Amino acid sequence: MFRYALAAVATLALVASTQSASIKPGDAAPKFAGLESATSGKKVSFDDFKDKDVLVVAITCNHCPVAKAYEGRLTKFAKDFAGKDSKVAFVAINAGTKGDDGFDKMKERVKEKSFTFEYLFDPTQKFVKDLGATTTPEFYVFDKARNLVYTGAMDDNQDYAKATKNYVQDAVKATLKGERPETPTTKPRGCKIHTD
Repeated sequence: MFRYALAAVATLALVASTQSASIKPGDAAPKFAGLESATSGKKVSFDDFKDKDVLVVAITCNHCPVAKAYEGRLTKFAKDFAGKDSKVAFVAINAGTKGDDGFDKMKERVKEKSFTFEYLFDPTQKFVKDLGATTTPEFYVFDKARNLVYTGAMDDNQDYAKATKNYVQDAVKATLKGERPETPTTKPRGCKIHTD
């Protein structure tokens, strides 16, 4: 009996060691390198945005209905906050790797939805795991030093017409003023991420 208990504990420890804990406000950002963009066709790396004062990362995918519901909001955010001469960078990273989340399907979605922001493919899911992301969509806002200042949902309602508070926008505005967001974390809403 004791031997079985030890085996169970060892198995749980192994599972825990392979799962990444979610990063928290104040933590340094993990980095990604050479992720292919379905938008531009270029290889994009974390350090490509080092001249920006704020970096916003959206973990999303093609297949999740909640992620789909936010696509228009991603486009609007990119237009309003992350233009060419803005101090804010915005990227979306696909947390899926198969089926409707494959790279060819991503390119189709970029054309269909006229995405202007970089939509990146993370085929090994390494960056998604390093963040400890669990949900699509899930948002991360990093300051100039690339420390996390906000993580969670984009806003307070999946129905755009009923949303009254945009946590990501508020975090970006506060960070640009050298302040900390009033709300540093919220619970993301959406589909569970399945990692390989």
